[in-house]
Amino acid sequence: MDRSATLEWLGAQRLGVIATIKSDGRPQLSNVSYALMGDEVRVSVTADRAKTKNLRRDPRVSMHVTTPQFHPYVVVEGVAQLSEVTTHTDDQASDMLVEVYRAIAGDHPDWDDFRQAMVDERRMVLSFVVDRMYGTGP
Repeated sequence: MDRSATLEWLGAQRLGVIATIKSDGRPQLSNVSYALMGDEVRVSVTADRAKTKNLRRDPRVSMHVTTPQFHPYVVVEGVAQLSEVTTHTDDQASDMLVEVYRAIAGDHPDWDDFRQAMVDERRMVLSFVVDRMYGTGP
């Protein structure tokens, strides 16, 4: 696969399925909205969800992305990093969550409300650099 063309295609999409590894070795799948920033995938997650717990134990992550026509598809893989949980509306994690939201959806009508919701939901940013990819390509 042509890495540059594939990353460009991934950057134009916004929805994917994240796969993490459960403690029994089976995959755990989650639908996500994501932003691609350079060659790094970023996703807003909550601290208490299964995918977050799985990634704390085993940081390997895969993400499947396709189109409404079901082809083409691409799977990207990497090693996840988790930001700190946002605890204040002006902390670094809150700023990262604003950046991810803007990349996915543009401006929010009330950033103060958004930031408070991120604190209330105990959100953080899951990120990983794409180090492997496969699929039918763009």
